[in-house]
Amino acid sequence: YVMLLTLSPYTPRFRDRVSPPGVMIRPYLNGFTIAFNVSQPNTWQPYVDSMHHFLAAYDDKVQEEKNIECVPGQYFIQGGNDSEEKKACQFKRSLLQNCSGIEDPTFGYSKGQPCILLKMNRIIGYRPGAGVPVSVDCKVQKGNESHLRSVDFYPGNGTFDLMYYPYYGKFTHVNYTSPLVAIHFTDVQKNHLVPIQCSLNGKGIINDLNSDRFLGRIIFTLSIGK
Repeated sequence: YVMLLTLSPYTPRFRDRVSPPGVMIRPYLNGFTIAFNVSQPNTWQPYVDSMHHFLAAYDDKVQEEKNIECVPGQYFIQGGNDSEEKKACQFKRSLLQNCSGIEDPTFGYSKGQPCILLKMNRIIGYRPGAGVPVSVDCKVQKGNESHLRSVDFYPGNGTFDLMYYPYYGKFTHVNYTSPLVAIHFTDVQKNHLVPIQCSLNGKGIINDLNSDRFLGRIIFTLSIGK
């Protein structure tokens, strides 16, 4: 009991997670294969519903009510006691442009051009990129590279802005919403299994550890039928 009294509920004393972040994708329904037929809405509607549900917390009005506008390009470092509630920067879904679900409520799935959202895992106090925003790129993991002909990234050129870091923990950073990078697969070979690897790139990032497919990268498969 005495030892427990020395622990802070706000910042863990010992962290068994590696400093470089792992990543995850949305939608995530049945593993890491996203398979659907464009002509059969029932095959892609679950992905669309999942995207809308996930992005509800990123609605522009929700962000404007809960969070503040921050200065891009620099870390948002907040002082004070560990127990003081921290402010969070706005990340509006409109920043995701063609992958926001606003103009195209199907996120491109109805056209065979699906959007995938990439999110870095939260690590308390971590400042990714050592002062330079971490970027994202995607490629065919194995096989014919021509099966992936065109990819767009949002916001901007597919970076995680520094202003969303560091993260101070769920007890004090209560309104924090993780920044996202949207990946719009605008031209993928149809009727093929296309394994995709999307990686983080930046100082301090590890994305080539064979024993961990989620550390600094993620591998998934697109299977788009006509």
